[in-house]
Amino acid sequence: MQIILLHPRFSAKTVTLTHWHLILAALGFVFSVIMAASLLYYLTFRHAADLNIPLMRDMVASATHDFDDPSKKDKYIKENLAAMAMKLGEMQAQLMRLDALGERVQGLAGVKPQEFNFKELPGRGGAEPASGKEMSLSMSEFQQALDAMARDVEHRADYMNVVETALMSNKIRTKLLPTIQPVNVAYNASGFGWRVDPFTGRSAFHEGIDFASAVGTPIVAAAGGVIIAAEYHHQYGNMIEIDHGNDIVTRYAHASRLLMKVGDIVKRGQHIADIGSTGRSTGPHLHFEVLVKGMQQDPHKFLSAGANQAKMAALMAK
Repeated sequence: MQIILLHPRFSAKTVTLTHWHLILAALGFVFSVIMAASLLYYLTFRHAADLNIPLMRDMVASATHDFDDPSKKDKYIKENLAAMAMKLGEMQAQLMRLDALGERVQGLAGVKPQEFNFKELPGRGGAEPASGKEMSLSMSEFQQALDAMARDVEHRADYMNVVETALMSNKIRTKLLPTIQPVNVAYNASGFGWRVDPFTGRSAFHEGIDFASAVGTPIVAAAGGVIIAAEYHHQYGNMIEIDHGNDIVTRYAHASRLLMKVGDIVKRGQHIADIGSTGRSTGPHLHFEVLVKGMQQDPHKFLSAGANQAKMAALMAK
């Protein structure tokens, strides 16, 4: 862009403007507007009290003198205290739920109540702070700390719910595993694996454990489940089978008496039959099998796990 300047005493003069000149001129204009607005703002609010402008006077008074008025200051404090009291009440309710949840989790985990009491505050202490290392909390800072604590309590409640669910699932799975001995005897007459068959005298694989005891000795369920068989079998004699879920079935054979029928729901340790010598048997005993997906497994593995759990529970109870 070219600009021609004319003057009566001088000859014409040409000035060439590039785009850089235009950009600088625009920036200068914007800067001038900002400076003018800032100066006007400063002068207006600085001397608003001397000007007879009601709107400006009210704005300045509300911005600068709210806390000079004791009644307004008290109203502000009361409103904040009421809001914090509501927040504190919500936190107290959350803590009560958290205490109840903690006690349930404590019971599921087997922790002694005297070792971890949720209703007692933990001990705290320390050296007295040196001078200059203490500071008072403002109202806004206290409100922020209260909000942060409320969020932490809510998060911890969520974590405890997850832990409780996991512990409950584990406890249910444990109760559905055949981990308690079905007969109260000190030893078994024949274990799982290869042995000499008492009828043929030849080596044969024994698919369970034999517990020898007197006729009429109670047989209990090794775990909770549903009765899927309660019948006479030409080899197992009077026999009961319990489905424990997760493809796990237990078999109790050679009983003298069956106390359950198909479809009954039994609990862990419930009396289901009595020892006898029916079927292919040389004397009174219980033939006990554990089947996983239809395949016989060594019952001793499950019973040993149950014995170890009982020992741990006994130690934690002391």
